[in-house]
Amino acid sequence: MKSILKYLKTSEKENLAVLIDPDKFDLKKASQFIDKVNKSIATHVFVGGSIVEKDVTEALLLAIKPLTNLPIVLFPGDVIQVSEKADAILFLSLVSGRNPEYLIGQQVKAVSKLRNSSLEIIPTGYILVDGKKETATQKVTKTKPLNKLQEIVDTAKAAEFLGMQLVYLEAGSGAKQEVSGAVISAVKSEINIPLIVGGGIRSKFAIDKAFKAGADLVVIGTAFEDDESFFEEIRK
Repeated sequence: MKSILKYLKTSEKENLAVLIDPDKFDLKKASQFIDKVNKSIATHVFVGGSIVEKDVTEALLLAIKPLTNLPIVLFPGDVIQVSEKADAILFLSLVSGRNPEYLIGQQVKAVSKLRNSSLEIIPTGYILVDGKKETATQKVTKTKPLNKLQEIVDTAKAAEFLGMQLVYLEAGSGAKQEVSGAVISAVKSEINIPLIVGGGIRSKFAIDKAFKAGADLVVIGTAFEDDESFFEEIRK
């Protein structure tokens, strides 16, 4: 499979990822759900969640991998979600927080699983942005989201200076307010690496707004969890 990072760095199209939380997904509906994903404008499938039991992620990957040709990317909340059954992993560092466990601790623990892995490992600066609701990520990582524009921009640039290959602006699952166009535009104008945006995006209008502001890839999760008919809005 072509390098996902290289694709994002060179792609001129609008890329959309469907995020599946293993802890909330009914495996009995895997075929029906992935069929809708395949018929949509989605270009990637992300898999991960803040709190997931051991082996649940692998079971999900085994169920969906044969059903789609879209690249499947791990978006792990912790080391137990690392699996060889995906195509790539966002090797996340929570650069918006100051909890060492999620800046570097979980990453060190993952090395034994990734050292000889066939997964494409993509260093990613992960930035929590205030979505006007306390998220599971905040609770688990015991960190607070950023809400000041310059601090968000500087954090994204620091991630790039540290060698991150992607920046991920995240308002959090179920956020009441998505990352604003002003924040997306300001970050995009500062960094020279691809920008991912997710959290609180529940309509085609919100997707288009994020792309217009400069997002290279938009992630949708809760919209599908709440209403699978949302697929009809984003059919090919």
